[in-house]
Amino acid sequence: MNRAGARAEELCAELLRKAGLRVLARNWRCRHGEIDLVAEEGATLVFAEVRYRSGQGFGGAAESVTMAKQARLVAAARLYLMRRPDADCRFDVLLLDSLETGRIEWIRNAFTA
Repeated sequence: MNRAGARAEELCAELLRKAGLRVLARNWRCRHGEIDLVAEEGATLVFAEVRYRSGQGFGGAAESVTMAKQARLVAAARLYLMRRPDADCRFDVLLLDSLETGRIEWIRNAFTA
């Protein structure tokens, strides 16, 4: 991961913590891919995808969360959930188009499994 991507993830983890979530894991990897942030909000596990785009040349951050990316995240989350099979979960997306402003668009329940 490059420096800008790492900074984007740190900003998003900080936002989640300030909102009262407990960050359980960062960059959790398995054979299906990686989950950027795993957090807990009450009894709900939150699988968060951080998307940072420095320019609009290939579309903004929201356009980069494709159906294929969603499928990989769901598959990875299923493996994570083997640790806590009874947990409720949701998939959030955190979008940044500028590190300078630090403005983050947080889409809760961005997609479902």
